Amino acid sequence: MPLAIARYLLPALLPAAMALAAVSAPREALAGPTLDAVKARGQLVCAMNGSRPGFSVVDSKGEWTGLEVDVCRAIAAAVLGDASKVQYVKSTTQTRLTVLQTGEVDVTLSNVTWTYGRDADLGLDFVTPTFYDGQGFMVPKKLGVKSVKELDGAAVCVRPGSTSERIVADAQAQYGMKVTLVVIEDQKELNTAFFGGRCDVFVQTTSGLSAIRAAVAPNPEDFVILPEIFGKDPMGPVVRQGDPQWRDIVQWVVFALFEAEERGITSKTVDAVRKDSKQPEVRRLLGTAGSAAGKGLGLDPDWAYRVIKQVGNYAEIYDRGLGNGSKLKLARGVNQQWTNGGLFYAPPF
Repeated sequence: MPLAIARYLLPALLPAAMALAAVSAPREALAGPTLDAVKARGQLVCAMNGSRPGFSVVDSKGEWTGLEVDVCRAIAAAVLGDASKVQYVKSTTQTRLTVLQTGEVDVTLSNVTWTYGRDADLGLDFVTPTFYDGQGFMVPKKLGVKSVKELDGAAVCVRPGSTSERIVADAQAQYGMKVTLVVIEDQKELNTAFFGGRCDVFVQTTSGLSAIRAAVAPNPEDFVILPEIFGKDPMGPVVRQGDPQWRDIVQWVVFALFEAEERGITSKTVDAVRKDSKQPEVRRLLGTAGSAAGKGLGLDPDWAYRVIKQVGNYAEIYDRGLGNGSKLKLARGVNQQWTNGGLFYAPPF
């Protein structure tokens, strides 16, 4: 390059070269406020429903179980090294996002549907869904109802501020019918109202209805879920906006659960795989492919290994909470790996 030309080009090219180097070079993330707070506290705080079979239930001994409980435990395993270092805050449809906004919890896992309004207007970030669903209508079989179109004049049980409440309004407009809403905040009281005959219809996600029917109904065979499915209900962890590092941590913990299942790595096999695998993607996932693994999240290299070892992959979590290892025995449907025709897909590690 002639010296005269270089004199003019180099000053212009230098900023671009420096920017490219900054993007390409590995970096260790600066600690974000949420990660700092969780580490200082020594405990992860998660908002939970607590009365949703299969997702989050607390028993008489104070023991929490369910798919969303296990996702909370997975985050704790990644961040604190121990899946048991969690505190669960029982929340309602009215409070589950408020406690996140006010900083009372670090993440909300309470069957929250990802919607435009919640994402754009409430100062919150939704990460990748851990369960996809839709809203359904359940009725007593003795009513002889075969379609939502036949529910004109019915009393409908819903929770305040829920997606179900909006779905009922949409169904009324769509079918030109009028129903009476029975709005009850507490899930157990809502279950009692429906199965006790106070209302004719129960509206919730189809998974929720199936779980409640199996766990609460005096005789599950006496109740049917009508064939129409309304809306889309992608549900997963929710975090506050303004802390991208924490959002990345929660997001990649979920992706680690998906990736482990796709590669057949379970809580029982992860030690052997970690020791013997030569696959670069697996080694990066389990923290054995270089010392930089995890630095971009502000975590140590073993974070995903701990998630899988202590909690399991997504299939193990699903099976315990909702699948064949549970009382519900719900088919996975679209909640499968993309390789099996489902919606779960983890970006490359």
